[in-house]
Amino acid sequence: MFKKIWLLLLSVGPGIFCIGYTIGTGSVTSMSKAGSQFGTELLWVLALSCLFSWVLMEAYGRYAVVTGDTAIHSFKTKLKFGKFFAVLAVAGVSVGQWCCLSGLVGLSSAAVYETLRLFFPSFEQGGYWPGLIIAVIIMAAMYIVLWFGTYSLFEKVLVFFVTILAVSFIVSMFIVLPSPSEIAGGFIPSIPDVEGAKLMIAAFVGTTMAAPTFVVRPLLVKSKGWSNGGFSQQQKDAAVSALMMFVVSGSIMLCAAGALFKEGKVITNVLDMANSLSPFAGRFAVALFLAGTLSAGLSSMLPIMMVAPLLISDYNKGRMVTRSVMFRCLTAAAALIGLTVPILGANPIAAQIATQVSQVFVLPLVIGCIIYLVNSREMRQHRAGWLLNSGLVLAFAYSLVMSYIALLGLKDFF
Repeated sequence: MFKKIWLLLLSVGPGIFCIGYTIGTGSVTSMSKAGSQFGTELLWVLALSCLFSWVLMEAYGRYAVVTGDTAIHSFKTKLKFGKFFAVLAVAGVSVGQWCCLSGLVGLSSAAVYETLRLFFPSFEQGGYWPGLIIAVIIMAAMYIVLWFGTYSLFEKVLVFFVTILAVSFIVSMFIVLPSPSEIAGGFIPSIPDVEGAKLMIAAFVGTTMAAPTFVVRPLLVKSKGWSNGGFSQQQKDAAVSALMMFVVSGSIMLCAAGALFKEGKVITNVLDMANSLSPFAGRFAVALFLAGTLSAGLSSMLPIMMVAPLLISDYNKGRMVTRSVMFRCLTAAAALIGLTVPILGANPIAAQIATQVSQVFVLPLVIGCIIYLVNSREMRQHRAGWLLNSGLVLAFAYSLVMSYIALLGLKDFF
């Protein structure tokens, strides 16, 4: 049985890889904080973001299967002012992802340390040096995997971490599940009239409807060897990954909503997230929650460390290159950038939410470009139909609205 589940997950490899970009500690942080602060009120944002993510993964995947080309290389060669758009996409996605990485490392190292404190209570709370040492070990381990690994290995590692993540949070959710009426009410669109709500909504979109999920997808589809006969595989891959995004992210939000919202407790640090379940399931639930947080971080670090060299390889050659000097140098630079928050001793939750917002602003660009590409002549009989085009236009409008909300949120924040 386990072997069949494992093979099913591997069969949707590009989707699993994309989940690594979207469901990480950033998602854990945003969903947990939103659940504790607003209950289920922002479920509609998550639902729309996952729906449009599915539409965009389908569009980018379809383009890759039909043409055999990749996203950034196509931006560069097939669009008017293509080089400008391609460079802008590479820079926007890479910088945004590198900013998020440092918060991820800080949260993951804190999760490891708090897990250790469960079993060794004599450890001091919020220890700076232990947290920094753990962060260095995590980054070194990730870099070793990237140095010696292949795409197949990266995929298997991510499947392992994402599976732990999903099981941890889904099990935790059922311990403190809110009432059905509360869950249903969360799908009615509304924006809480409180400070920080707009920034939280933008962070939701930045971590769930993430631009690298889409622009890297053609590279991954190409690496799987899917051609014109791969339509069914890529469609299944897009649908399963979008569904997993919603289920796992939703379970994190509902977990925090059920445990903390009614008590008026808002999450401000990792220990708050860990202790949110202790009244219900004791030390086991806390360890389970932290295991999910750590797995979320590790499942995101590999794809984020790879994003800049992958996109630059795409720009130059239109294919994935993982053994080049550039790949190893840029992933090393990403590893060093990842240590920024642990070195500064900053609150990783605040840093994570602030950096996630930056991901929203590149969305209109990557959506606009794929609308043009999936309707181009080279798509032949596989051009986007009215249904896909409607989804893409709605996704584009949604990204513009969310970019505006992000600006308002940042204005309030500063």
